[in-house]
This record gives sequence, C-alpha cells and structure tokens, in this order.
Amino acid sequence: MAEMTLESIGTHQLDAAKNSPNGRASRTLHSGARLRQTLMALTAGTRCDEHQSEGDATVQCLRGRVRLNAGERSILVEEGTLVDVPPWRHDLVADEDSLVILTVGLG
Repeated sequence: MAEMTLESIGTHQLDAAKNSPNGRASRTLHSGARLRQTLMALTAGTRCDEHQSEGDATVQCLRGRVRLNAGERSILVEEGTLVDVPPWRHDLVADEDSLVILTVGLG
C-alpha cells in the first residue's frame, strides 16, 4: 500500500485540474455525520461560482493563493492561511494554481 500525504494527493489533484476543462478537481478527505473536508485544486483564474453555505465553513490554503469574495469584501487567502467562510453569498477565485481544504460543518 502506497503512503498518501496531502502533498501527494494535492499534486495529483492539481494535475487533474490542469487537464480538466473547468480547471478544478476535488477529493473528499473526510465525510462524517457533522463534518466534511474536501481538498480542492484550482488552476489560476478558476472561479467556484457564487453560492451560500448552510453551515459553518473554513478555507485553508495549502499551496498558491485564492480570493474569497463576499459582497463588497474580498479576502486574500495565501498559503498557510485559514479563514472563516462568511455565511452570506460568496465565491472563490484562484489567483494562481492553488490547493485548498474546504471544511464544512454539517447540520
């Protein structure tokens, strides 16, 4: 059995995103009764469409840089940074090829 790390999974996901017509790829890391964590790879310029989260959520940037846009506010999420996702409508845009972990509390 091969050892899997976030780095190796992330590298694989970024390769998949670069070969995807929508510029992204994701893999669920954990899905339980109260929490879901998803590793998302986004190529530079890729936008996750505007939406609203039902529960608490965070975005942690592992590689690259993304912007979390919510209304008039734009939050720069750089490598190594963890931010709360606002409870109102928002989108996520990759400024460069990026890996993020989206953690969502399930109600």
